[in-house]
Amino acid sequence: MKALALDLDGTLMTTDKRLSKRNLDAIIHAQEQGVLLIIASGRPTYGIAPIADCLRLKDFGGYVLAFNGGQIINWKTKEIIFQQNLDPALLPRLQRWAHHFDLPLMSYRGNIIITEKPTDAYILRNAKTNSMPVEGVEDLTEELNLLPTPPTKCLMTGDPEQLAQAEAEMKTDLGDEMEIYRSTPYYLELVPKGIDKGRALGFILKRHHLSREDLIACGDSDNDMAMIEYAGMGVAMANAEAPLLAAADYITASNDEDGVAQVIERFLL
Repeated sequence: MKALALDLDGTLMTTDKRLSKRNLDAIIHAQEQGVLLIIASGRPTYGIAPIADCLRLKDFGGYVLAFNGGQIINWKTKEIIFQQNLDPALLPRLQRWAHHFDLPLMSYRGNIIITEKPTDAYILRNAKTNSMPVEGVEDLTEELNLLPTPPTKCLMTGDPEQLAQAEAEMKTDLGDEMEIYRSTPYYLELVPKGIDKGRALGFILKRHHLSREDLIACGDSDNDMAMIEYAGMGVAMANAEAPLLAAADYITASNDEDGVAQVIERFLL
């Protein structure tokens, strides 16, 4: 294997959002051996950057795949090599669904989270994870229409049961026009049509004349399914959701037990 793709939350990072020394050491060692590292996360780029720097992606020429593949950055040069934004016509429809279910909807203005529900507990949890401030706005669609370009993604949050109902109904209405999937039981990712981690990884591998058989991908949630199925070796964490466990080629230890390091030590070093 010549390339390694890692999800962050629930995979590389512990439950309390730490990067363990064993995981860090294994990843640095793998890169020293020539393994191409790709961070593949639903997080915005700003929320990935400190981890990318800690993992020394700039030194080794790795990539950041943010917004579930909506933006890909060569971390050595900081060049955005791919980006796809939401169709602006979808924004008011997403807002109507959020109002219909009375669920928070958020997106980004630069490195700021903007939402009509700035005190929502899940919004604040997301802000803490990404070290981003939250700004309350009166009308999210109006604010997003003022941006130079449409957002790369929106995120709906809520209790798992209510979010499951919203996901099902929104897929019926919008599934032909955009991608709708969970990254955790309480986060619903809303991204452009055709955007997922599997396709984004294929884009990167092609640049390096690598094939899917050269790739190990590790994940834990629904938004990792595409890359788990795409990779030559798709790895699910022990804490992964049931569909991912069923689809994986290999199941490693949990994110709190250095499962990523165990994969690297067994298959890459």
